[in-house]
Amino acid sequence: MLECGMLDRDRQTLRRRSAVLCKQLVVDEMLIQSLQADDILTESMAETIMAEQTSQKRSWRLLLLLPKRGPRAFSSFCAALQETEQQHLCDLLTQSLQKDDKETHVERSPLPLPTQEGIAAKRARTHESMEFSLDADSPINTPVLPCTPDFYLSHCQQSYRMNSSPRGFALVISNVTFDTCAAAADLDPRKGGEVDDEVLRKVFTELDYMVAVHRDLTAQGMRSCIENFCRRQDHRTVDSCVVCLLSHGVEGAVYGTDGELLQLDWVFEAFDNAHCPLLQNKPKMFFIQACRGDEMDCGVEQIDGPARTCSPSCEQRDAGREGQGDADSRQRGDLGRPRIKLPQRSDMICGFASLKGTAAMRNTKRGSWFIQELNTALRLHARDTHLADILVQVNGRIKEREGYAPGTAHHRCKEMSEFTSSLCKDLYLFPKYQPQY
Repeated sequence: MLECGMLDRDRQTLRRRSAVLCKQLVVDEMLIQSLQADDILTESMAETIMAEQTSQKRSWRLLLLLPKRGPRAFSSFCAALQETEQQHLCDLLTQSLQKDDKETHVERSPLPLPTQEGIAAKRARTHESMEFSLDADSPINTPVLPCTPDFYLSHCQQSYRMNSSPRGFALVISNVTFDTCAAAADLDPRKGGEVDDEVLRKVFTELDYMVAVHRDLTAQGMRSCIENFCRRQDHRTVDSCVVCLLSHGVEGAVYGTDGELLQLDWVFEAFDNAHCPLLQNKPKMFFIQACRGDEMDCGVEQIDGPARTCSPSCEQRDAGREGQGDADSRQRGDLGRPRIKLPQRSDMICGFASLKGTAAMRNTKRGSWFIQELNTALRLHARDTHLADILVQVNGRIKEREGYAPGTAHHRCKEMSEFTSSLCKDLYLFPKYQPQY
């Protein structure tokens, strides 16, 4: 049976020695950084561990996470113990392992990394397996941290107005399943895509947006949905809007479920100052989770950098197929001109999951890399960081990631996100703060 968790004998050794480890293990920044450098712990996992108030609780949290972090987690943990001068605990684990091998004579073979989900038979849900799966690989669900009154008062004057309740309306279009009988027959289901749209729904709801999620729309269905969203008269009473498009894609366009393309320039035009006057001078946020080409970023070796290893998970590209641009043009009436002229397009910021020409990566269980990191950054940093800097943080986190993409030429894969901006002020979301007038 294929399994991406820790080897059974290693897991049992940790479990048997957990009482001693909880009492004697020192979980400090150096130990955590060692496990992060070896790709055993993610940034959010490290923060969760170090947030525990006592040493024993930090140790217990770490021991809960390790068994779900792949077949290398045990050896990496032992190496981290050596690096942090806890050799006695490393010896305790290795001697226990050797003793178990002599007593059981269990013949082992290396477990390969999974290439697909759902092939292996389901494992029995014992108490132990439930205990060790406490959302170790799930998207971070820490509540959005609130903005303080002092921070709002010191930053509201130089930033976009952001105190309406709701802050605005958010539209999430998530294409997961594609029509196998139409032109999209070669577009695979986006496994994990359903995780992304739920993550976005939750985080923007907590940020006080009214969120509407639409799944599996054709290109024309996406156009109609966006047009209806743009025409909402209640944009007049709110301070911003959010649009998230999640699908397969190519440079400059995303696929509908029918295999037809929706041009992103059309989307941005729909929200410009001429076509959406109710959102003039208000920030409009776009997040595009889709490939912008078929080229895989396999990375380059960093000079004097730490050794990198493959992720014990199943990654896919959000790649589509090359297609012709959408030939439909927009027919709109004259909406009139404001007295003070504005640029045709302004006050927009757009985060892209990948660079021009490259593929975007998506984990088939945990969702896309870009949405994972965006969710984490918004929850932890929206309280005191403007959105452009949050997207810089997302870029930095994605730069550090490396995955295993079965079926690709090089297997090991990288991704680099980017964003464009025509914002004219700082954009703070001021979460959970409502000024008193």
